[in-house]
Amino acid sequence: MNAVITAATKGMGKAIALKLAEAGYNITICSRSQSEVDRLCEEINRTYSVKAVGLQTDCSDVNQLHRFSDFVFQHFDKVDVLVNNAGGYAPGTILDEPDGLLAEQMRINLYPAYYLSRAFGKKMREDRQGHIINICSIASIKPVVTAGSYSVTKIALLGLTKVLREELMPYKVKVTAILPGSTLTNSWEGTTIPSERFVLPEDVANVVLMSLQASAGANLDEVIIRPIHGEV
Repeated sequence: MNAVITAATKGMGKAIALKLAEAGYNITICSRSQSEVDRLCEEINRTYSVKAVGLQTDCSDVNQLHRFSDFVFQHFDKVDVLVNNAGGYAPGTILDEPDGLLAEQMRINLYPAYYLSRAFGKKMREDRQGHIINICSIASIKPVVTAGSYSVTKIALLGLTKVLREELMPYKVKVTAILPGSTLTNSWEGTTIPSERFVLPEDVANVVLMSLQASAGANLDEVIIRPIHGEV
């Protein structure tokens, strides 16, 4: 079984990569740093009986996304799981944020999932098997007023997930949206807020694996994971 995970060297992406490697999946990863990619691949190859490869990729660059999908097919003849984890948070209200912020957020929060789902989804459709998992956000259903464009793109990502699910359903390809609330990733580095106030990256990784372990006739459409005391 082969899994592709974007933005996989830190936070949720790394937790997902390690969890799936532990479960026996071969792993292909990307991030913006080849040295970080190499480090994680070495860790996986050393620790688990699977194959891990990766390529430096700026997921906001469509040409690099195409290069990454080509790289994946150079190493594996099929993709069983695609986890679209790449994304970025930018604060700002719609009326006051700088021009261009929405386009920038679309390039990182929506387009990577769109292009990679097309690249690997066509093969999944042909093979009549596979699973696409999009890491959305609680902002997909509850907009963050202080992060307007971010919320717009996460709402769009959930919409993309729903459309893909309907398109691929006749071909037995599953599509899942995971909507984490405040998650303790590197973006919270230096915070004095107790870790108990956050969702942990490992929580998201556990849900990814749980969705993959559902029976052949079951699909986890959407899973919401929120801090027990609400958003931070």
